[in-house]
Amino acid sequence: MKFGGASVAGTGSFASIADLILDKKNKYDRVAVVVSAMGNTTDQLIQLANQVSPNPPKREYDMLVSVGERISISLLAMALAAKGHQACSFTGSQSGVITCGRHTDARIIDVRPHRLIKVLEAGTVAIVAGFQGVSQAGEITTLGRGGSDTSAVALGIALGAEKVQFFKDVDGMFERDPKQYPESLLIPQLNYEEALAIIRKGARVLQERSVELASSHGMPLHITSFQNCSETGTLIYDQARSRPDKPFYETAS
Repeated sequence: MKFGGASVAGTGSFASIADLILDKKNKYDRVAVVVSAMGNTTDQLIQLANQVSPNPPKREYDMLVSVGERISISLLAMALAAKGHQACSFTGSQSGVITCGRHTDARIIDVRPHRLIKVLEAGTVAIVAGFQGVSQAGEITTLGRGGSDTSAVALGIALGAEKVQFFKDVDGMFERDPKQYPESLLIPQLNYEEALAIIRKGARVLQERSVELASSHGMPLHITSFQNCSETGTLIYDQARSRPDKPFYETAS
């Protein structure tokens, strides 16, 4: 399950998301959750950086903006605990998301989710900070705008997930932006190339890299609204794509 910033716009949102997670937990023994920063938190952190330096060092920039997701994961774990269910939050580095060394736009080169697997096998919900990882040199890195989507797909692949479900502020993927074009029709099912074509025309429902990574591993993606939370929405999948025997991720270039 992946929740974007719009779904955690305020502290009151975490209880609602916790209910969605617990409902999913009734159906699946193991549930992993990726969360973005709250609302406009990342933009606010970028503004802070720019107020201090017009050209902040990229290493320090990543240290700063990665804070937003850490706030979200800890609050969500608290919300689940308040409902009597154990959860454990993890940063990208704690989750084993290994990236290249390029700051602000890193690529995921490996995922080693050993700590997550132990937590999931114990029946605990694993909550992971999206958008971030750690380089092979041990530096905190971020994945660029929309990087939490790619975090979710990479972790889904590493954990052998049945699917990755995205909870967005829209009901699914449309022919055109439904906020600008209310008459636009929801598309219930797409293959990966069709989804990528829509994204490349300007749709910002998912990060392009996340769909490319899912395509290479035959990972089903389901987009739905965090407000409606139905099993409708948009399924992105292609039965002709089989899962490789060994996961692979992104190239550093």
